[in-house]
Amino acid sequence: MQNEQQQNAVMPARHRNTASLIHTSAPHFAAAHSKGLMALYARPLAGRKAEIRSAKGKTRAVTDFVRCSYLGLDNHPAIAAGAMAAVLDYGTLHWSCARTRLNFAALGTLEEALSDLFGARIITYTTVLAANMSALPLIASGALTEGVKPVMVFDRLAHATLAFNKPVVAEETDVRTIAHNDLAALEEICEAHPCVAYICDGVYSMGGNAPIAELLELQRRYGLFLYIDDAHGVSIYGEKGAGFARSQMPGGLGDRTIIAASLGKGFGASGGVLMLGTAPQEEIFRRFAIAHAFSASINVAAIGAAMASQRLHRTDELGQRQQRLAANIALFDELVPTAQSGSTLPIRTVLIGDELAAINAARRVLVAGSYVSAIFFPTVASGRAGLRVCPTADHTVDEIRALALAIDKALEL
Repeated sequence: MQNEQQQNAVMPARHRNTASLIHTSAPHFAAAHSKGLMALYARPLAGRKAEIRSAKGKTRAVTDFVRCSYLGLDNHPAIAAGAMAAVLDYGTLHWSCARTRLNFAALGTLEEALSDLFGARIITYTTVLAANMSALPLIASGALTEGVKPVMVFDRLAHATLAFNKPVVAEETDVRTIAHNDLAALEEICEAHPCVAYICDGVYSMGGNAPIAELLELQRRYGLFLYIDDAHGVSIYGEKGAGFARSQMPGGLGDRTIIAASLGKGFGASGGVLMLGTAPQEEIFRRFAIAHAFSASINVAAIGAAMASQRLHRTDELGQRQQRLAANIALFDELVPTAQSGSTLPIRTVLIGDELAAINAARRVLVAGSYVSAIFFPTVASGRAGLRVCPTADHTVDEIRALALAIDKALEL
């Protein structure tokens, strides 16, 4: 009962305590570094292989289950060729000026193509982090809600690139944090306030997802503003890869939904985007969003890569890769049961609990030839450490079976 009460409670605002976070997690980071699990330098090889270089200069090939290129597009020949062709065409990589001044012509072409592909008004950014930093203060200001500043409600598990903005947003309006996917708490806030914005992930980086249909129902009933970071959901869902969230909204986004997405990860290129629903929103973002008004655009290579990827998204190859990803996820679930088993999402976490035990397990898996992420506080809650595995469309059956065997052996010790 106590746990249920805690889960349903709206969590009070707290001050940051970065020093405590560093003090608590520093020993675990040190252990992961000493085991050769973090900050590695590598070269991509064919498929999902990577050649890792050790501190002593030696190299070895391992199967990579860390990268979030769920469809295996990050080293697709057509996408790499698109990047190179764009640089050769423009004769430069980067313009160092704000986008309110100069933009590459190819960027305008890319944004038009992505707008058509995703059925939304698209603005590109260097990263999803930059997109989030641009969007959240504007939402908090009331500029997108008829001048009414919304209560900004963050899901407790919202990605760090979202949660990091809470202090800035709090300078504009009231900020709340609720338990993960706690729709009852969210509805209570909607009932008590005329304008509410909810900030969440579409697909969460440690597994799981937002209940999109239920959130849209709250939007219908209360006018709830939705800001969804779907960085991990883009490309892997939808006939043209619009993503986990956008593919569940067959109509337009309207004036109360914004979706952030990645041009890396499943999309296989580089950068981030905001999917907007209206022309007035787009005008506000192009004039006042921090990363648009005071920073530069994605570089020419990223533009060329993204153009190649959006063309690929319109072919049968996208669906074929989505199917291969689904088959590999099902195979991993058959071999390694996790809390996410049975989900079509591409992220699996093997719960171990103790931080050092998780780090040691990840090391044993690496020695066996597969590289997975050791996850521990602050990425996950203290005492909830484990392994994060990202199956992709390009992993082979033998690679997945070898990983499963390595995990089983690592957990036996």
